[in-house]
Amino acid sequence: MQVDTAPSTVRDPVDWTGIVRELGPRFAARAAAHDAHDSFVAENYAELREHRVFSAGVPAELGGGGVSHRELCELLRTLAHSCSSTALALAMHTHILASTVWRWRHAQAPVEPFLRRVAAEELVLVTTGGSDFLAGSGTAEKVDGGYRVTGRKTFGSGSPGAHILMTMAIYQDPEDGPTVLHFPVPLDAPGVKIADNWRTLGMRGTGSNDVLLEGVFVSDAAIGARRPPGRWTSVFFVIYTIAFPLIYSVYLGVAEAAREIAVREAGRRRQDQTVQALVGEMDNELTAARLTVRHMIDVADTDRIGPDETNQMLVGRTLAGRAVVRTVEKAMEVAAGAGFYRALGLERLFRDVQAARYHPLHEKPQTVYTGRYALGLDVNG
Repeated sequence: MQVDTAPSTVRDPVDWTGIVRELGPRFAARAAAHDAHDSFVAENYAELREHRVFSAGVPAELGGGGVSHRELCELLRTLAHSCSSTALALAMHTHILASTVWRWRHAQAPVEPFLRRVAAEELVLVTTGGSDFLAGSGTAEKVDGGYRVTGRKTFGSGSPGAHILMTMAIYQDPEDGPTVLHFPVPLDAPGVKIADNWRTLGMRGTGSNDVLLEGVFVSDAAIGARRPPGRWTSVFFVIYTIAFPLIYSVYLGVAEAAREIAVREAGRRRQDQTVQALVGEMDNELTAARLTVRHMIDVADTDRIGPDETNQMLVGRTLAGRAVVRTVEKAMEVAAGAGFYRALGLERLFRDVQAARYHPLHEKPQTVYTGRYALGLDVNG
């Protein structure tokens, strides 16, 4: 599909959060069915693309919406009130795009053509960084002009509606030894297959299927970064600092939506002191989540990213993750028996928020990183 990128198609200024708020009722009306049938939020993605939300984070001078990182966090938090799965899938696209924008602005990375293409074609990105993490996965075999890549990539959020996979593979470099290569792969390239295997507790509409790479050719020119496996480097410092405020803004929105349902449901029991105490406990947890996510957003607003900023993000990820899960647990308690019924929508939010537990670093590895950093040790061990 050809996308018209003429200036007349872009509203200036654009209320991006207002756009997702306007789309919200339709997204909310579809959420239960996507959850029940494990179906991807394709209609929602189509509407977001129609409104050019996928290029909102591209700088205006490169043809995008020019939305700041802080504004993107607010957009995702707002969207999560309507559909958790749509917001989380969009966050996975948004965080890799925002990381690329940061590198363009602050590290003079040669990514301008890529960003211009995302804006011009309203491309949708999928990343497997969460499942690959520091170690990477898959193999890259050197061939004439590039590499042949084979691997199975998990947690490909948004894959049914995406165009480009941002991923990595390990190359056995004759001089440097095992080396993780980072590169994009078109999802319609020969050898790429999207599995249909996303059957999960929650966030069922994200379409986070495995993506299979079977001898996919990646040119030398497509390699965007090289790094040793299993070690923190500038690539991951940037990704983690930029990504976590976006991702956990989604979970904050989920927790806020659960709180709204719980308070509404508890209204007829408002004189009960036990209910009052439960609501107070719920709001304590939600406030902790809000304060933590706000701090994470503030930390990401920087032109310098390294081990310290990453440490603050990793701590924030643990604290925010705890707080959003506890908020929704309290919301279930506030709603009492009504919360156990699917029709209320609260049990779906309870299941969706559990995904906050699974974004690396998990809590135990995070405390090791934080402890080593506090003690003046190399975070790579």
